[in-house]
Amino acid sequence: MMICGVDEAGRGPLAGPVVAAAVILDPAKPIAGLNDSKKLSAARREKLAVEIRAKALAWCVAEASVEEIDSLNILQATLLAMQRAVAGLTLTPSEVLIDGNRCPKLSLPARAIIGGDASVAEISAASILAKTVRDAGLLALHAQFPEYGFDRHKGYGTAAHLEALRRFGPSPVHRRSFAPVREQLALFA
Repeated sequence: MMICGVDEAGRGPLAGPVVAAAVILDPAKPIAGLNDSKKLSAARREKLAVEIRAKALAWCVAEASVEEIDSLNILQATLLAMQRAVAGLTLTPSEVLIDGNRCPKLSLPARAIIGGDASVAEISAASILAKTVRDAGLLALHAQFPEYGFDRHKGYGTAAHLEALRRFGPSPVHRRSFAPVREQLALFA
């Protein structure tokens, strides 16, 4: 049985892509400390991400863009990113386990597991890869748009982020279909 775990990062933020990862772990090379990425420090996630890439039988990280999020909606864009991650694997798993309550359309057997990122090692590994890749992407966006503070809030709708939106208006990487961004677009139009 080759199990693939799938999870995403970045459904809630007001900016940046949604990122999904698919991971097939090697039972012969266990990785200690896997957990839901939100329960780990950034430094611990980074260390684990390196180990996952080195030890996994296969892994792939994929995303859906801000434009796809705005045209499809966040749920459909998330499922699309998950499909892309599974399709990008170099091995074909016997089953795909997805964190949450929805499965993307796949040509493989798939099951959704609520809380899987904390209970299934493969999903934990996927959550760590998705989160570290998305966070790195938001740091790159911070270099382009430093006035928004993406390095601190990673695109989430914090008070500081909402204040920056009010002051500067939405950037090209803001999700126009999300209410706080849509409201600012109307003011800046």
